[in-house]
Amino acid sequence: MGVAAATELILIRHAPALTGGRLCGRTDVPADCGDRGRVAALRAAVGVPDRIVTSPALRCRQTAAALWPVEVDPLSDAALWEQDFGDWEGRAPDALPDLGPLSPAALAQHRPPGGESFADLCARVAPALIGAATGGRVAIVAHAGTVRAGLALALGSVPRALAFDVAPLSLTRLWALPDGGWSIATVNWCPA
Repeated sequence: MGVAAATELILIRHAPALTGGRLCGRTDVPADCGDRGRVAALRAAVGVPDRIVTSPALRCRQTAAALWPVEVDPLSDAALWEQDFGDWEGRAPDALPDLGPLSPAALAQHRPPGGESFADLCARVAPALIGAATGGRVAIVAHAGTVRAGLALALGSVPRALAFDVAPLSLTRLWALPDGGWSIATVNWCPA
């Protein structure tokens, strides 16, 4: 009996979202995929994965189409949506409440009115990432929160994952190991 191979999860944050400067988690806005140089550099770094999975968000589907216009028809997984910011959706940064000083653990548990906390997002995303880890190279085009949820899974800590910056069109690589463990290979790599 052979040893199962590890799965490489290639987490890509979508191209810059056209939000008009407003908070858009579940608000479906397009992406600006016009920086052909960065798109080409990211594609060269990733190549063509065995599978591509996206959040259903328009900005994620557009980014996947810009990266792989011909090769693959991506799957969509609703569990990969960005955090639901509830009543805060669509607000400008200066219209958001000041939460004051919160510990990372308290911030991870904080739930905007009508929305979900980062801990809720991690609980929703983790099964999707584990389910995607069935061997080979899997590209997941999603959101900053989704990438941080993957880091939380690998770290075994939801609050610690909030410390990571996740830039648009950045690449984070995780390895899902055959023993159920995780390894973080790259975080927030951005093409020049």
